[in-house]
Amino acid sequence: MKITDWSLHFYELPYEREVVWANAVESAGLYALLTLTDETGAQGVAEGTIKSTWTGVSPRSLAASFEDFLIAKVLGAQCDGVAALMKRLDGVPENRLAKAMIDNAAWQIEACRTGQPLWKLWGGSPLVELTWAITRQPPAVMAAEAADVCTRYGFGTLKVKGGQGLATDLVAMREIRAAVGDKVILYVDANSYYKRAEGLSYTHAMRDSGATVSEDPCPLQPDAEFSALQAGAGIPILVDRTCTSVLDAAHYLEKGATALSTKTGRIGYSESKAISALAAEQGARVALGLFAESALGTLISLQYGAAIPPALRLVAAEQTFYLGIREQVITAMPPVKNGHIELPGTPDIAKLVDWEGVKRFAV
Repeated sequence: MKITDWSLHFYELPYEREVVWANAVESAGLYALLTLTDETGAQGVAEGTIKSTWTGVSPRSLAASFEDFLIAKVLGAQCDGVAALMKRLDGVPENRLAKAMIDNAAWQIEACRTGQPLWKLWGGSPLVELTWAITRQPPAVMAAEAADVCTRYGFGTLKVKGGQGLATDLVAMREIRAAVGDKVILYVDANSYYKRAEGLSYTHAMRDSGATVSEDPCPLQPDAEFSALQAGAGIPILVDRTCTSVLDAAHYLEKGATALSTKTGRIGYSESKAISALAAEQGARVALGLFAESALGTLISLQYGAAIPPALRLVAAEQTFYLGIREQVITAMPPVKNGHIELPGTPDIAKLVDWEGVKRFAV
C-alpha cells in the first residue's frame, strides 16, 4: 500500500429535532471526510464526528494535524498493509480522531484491493441488527419516540439515555416499557452522570426496571471500586467513555469488566478489532457504540459491526443516529427493515459518496 493522494472536507448536516447530549445541545452535526488514494487508484474514505466535548477538535485543528505532520508520515511511503501504515504514526502522541480516520480509510483501500467489502473480508454477515438510542427528553416524549421507531423500523432493542435524575430515569424506563411492550430489550446509558458512590444503587434501580445493561452509570476507573460495582451489579457494566484503547480495555478486564464499548469512529477499525480480540480471550463482550455518525459514517462503522461474532456481541449495533438527520452525503442507503440493515456488497464505499452534497453542506 502506497498512499499517493488525499483530501479533507467538512460538512454540517441538520437534525430532524434538537438533540440533548450529556454535555451539549445540538440541532446539527459537524463532520469531517477524509479520502486516501493509493498508487493503484483505490480510494478509501473515513468520517470523523467533530464535537468539542467528544473529540476535542475543530475543523481548523483537525486540518492542521493532518497537514502539519500526520499525512507527511504516510504519503508516498510503501507499506505492507494497514498495520505497517499505522506504525508510521506511532511517534505522534494524541490525535486520536485523525489517526482513526487514517486507519479507517486505509482499511477501505484494503477492501478495494481485495475486491471484498470489509464485513466479508473479516468473516461477517451483511445483515446487521440495530439499536435505537433515545436521547434525553421528558419521559412521555421518550416513550412516544420509542413506540414510533419500534413501529416504523421494527427495532427490538432500545438504548435509553439516562442522567436526568433517578426519579426521572425511572419514569422514563416505566413509560418506555409501557409504550413498546415486554419483548423489546432495554438498556440504559447515564453518561457518567451519577457519583461513584451512587453507581451501584442506580444500576440496581435500572436493572429492577428492566435494563439489561448499565453503561457508564458513573465515572469509571479500572480500580477496586469498579470491580465491586461489576461484581454487585447483576447486569453488565458497559465501559464506554474511558475505554478508548486496547490498553484501557486490558486494565478494565483485569478488574473484572464483562462489557466494553468499541467505536470505530472514535478509535478506528484496528483498535476496535484489538479490543474485541482481547475481550473474546477474557470471556467479555463488546458493543459497537454510536458516534452520531451520518449515513456515510454508519456504513463505514457497520463494516466492523457486521463482523463481531454473535457470542461476542453485547447488544445490537447502535448505528441508527443517521435516521434522525435530515440531509446526507451519500447517494443511497439501505433501508432498515425489522430492526436490521443489509450492508451493500461493494467494497468501494467511496463510490457511494454524494460529492455534490459534500459541497452543498460544506463548512
